[in-house]
Amino acid sequence: MENEKTENLTEENIEVVDETVETEVEQPKSEIDLLKEEVADYKDKWMRNVAEFDNYKKRNATIWRDAFTEGKKDTVLKLLPIGDNIETAIAMIKDEKTKEGLVLLLKQFLETLKNMGIEVIDPTGEDFNPDIAEAVMQVDGEEGESGKVKNTFRKGYKSDNKIIRYAQVSVVR
Repeated sequence: MENEKTENLTEENIEVVDETVETEVEQPKSEIDLLKEEVADYKDKWMRNVAEFDNYKKRNATIWRDAFTEGKKDTVLKLLPIGDNIETAIAMIKDEKTKEGLVLLLKQFLETLKNMGIEVIDPTGEDFNPDIAEAVMQVDGEEGESGKVKNTFRKGYKSDNKIIRYAQVSVVR
């Protein structure tokens, strides 16, 4: 009988020990699960911050590029009347030496614009295109010329396919 009690006690002890061990094993396991969840959460937050910062850099680069382009456009717009005045002066001057000097000055001006990526728009003889020119008057012309640009009063300019200034033209009726 004592042997049976020892056996029963042992079985009871074993059950108690088993429960204790299971509880102790479960506790670290749940702590590990909690830590894994916390790590996953931090990793997710980190990935989101990296993506957000990358988007910020792209937005910022676009803002700076646009600001530079707009600044260049504003500067060129202020300089264009100088070129217009040089062209007008060339047309009016009768002295050949002065005229040659102004032609060289105009060439240098236009070359500088070209180096800045600015293109001249002179639609004379082409079909009228309201995307690049502004019709300031209509004139009579020969048959078959209807809708063509007869004269360009003021040249237009564009940069990166964006109009800086529209050309002012006369169009054949």
